[in-house]
Amino acid sequence: MLPKFEFGDEVRIIRNVRNDGTYPGVPIGTLLIRRGSTGFVMNVGTFLQDQLIYTVNILEQDKIVGFREEELISIDDVWIPSKFESRERVRSRITLTVRGEVRVTPGMEGEILKVFRDKNNGVLYHVIFHDQVLQVSESALEATKIYDDEENSDATAH
Repeated sequence: MLPKFEFGDEVRIIRNVRNDGTYPGVPIGTLLIRRGSTGFVMNVGTFLQDQLIYTVNILEQDKIVGFREEELISIDDVWIPSKFESRERVRSRITLTVRGEVRVTPGMEGEILKVFRDKNNGVLYHVIFHDQVLQVSESALEATKIYDDEENSDATAH
């Protein structure tokens, strides 16, 4: 279990992170760090002897938060912002067809399974609508619920 990042490395947070109860003085569920934010690795530790946890100083927000490795990328890696993240509920804005057959009608709800960020094609998603998974462009989707802080989360502080 070798760390991908070391002390002083600049990293980008790729998921919204909410307080899971381990960040003092902030109510559970509160958005701590918005995806796309950057910071510097201060420490690398372990949790339950099988997970690396990186302590990251988010200078712009004056916060120090722990992250799992899969929540971080190098500042040098390509970052394409997305409107949605895995596990978020979305609604189709348009009719979606496969080989001319209507599979999804406007307003049908689904769940994001995976996000694909490509510098040439933009952001695409694998979305499950009932029992079928479709690859859908970001422009074809809208949020099903508006949050006070504008974005849903799929990660928690550590």
